[in-house]
Amino acid sequence: MDISWNDFEKIDIRVGTITAAVPFPKAKKPAYQLTIDFGELGIKRSSAQITTLYTTDELIDKQVIAVVNFPVKQIASFFSECLVLGVYTDSNTVVLLQPQQKVINGSRIG
Repeated sequence: MDISWNDFEKIDIRVGTITAAVPFPKAKKPAYQLTIDFGELGIKRSSAQITTLYTTDELIDKQVIAVVNFPVKQIASFFSECLVLGVYTDSNTVVLLQPQQKVINGSRIG
């Protein structure tokens, strides 16, 4: 199904830097709770199923790309405020989408 340019413009995709990452034991599938700094947009939290390829320590200060204008989603007792984007591999693990160079937090993807 094709979408219009106007449809695409409704999706607010931004760059942010992970400032905290902790295991999320209450999630149905292994996941981390991430805290992400989106600059002028502020701090948002997200649940991400990225435990196979990433440790909590290596996620700190990593820039990621996320959709920031979805409604808040409750996952167990956690409220996810953005959707961190990644690519599914053949083994169904997730590789995070990241800018190739450091950019300003909150920069818009388009």
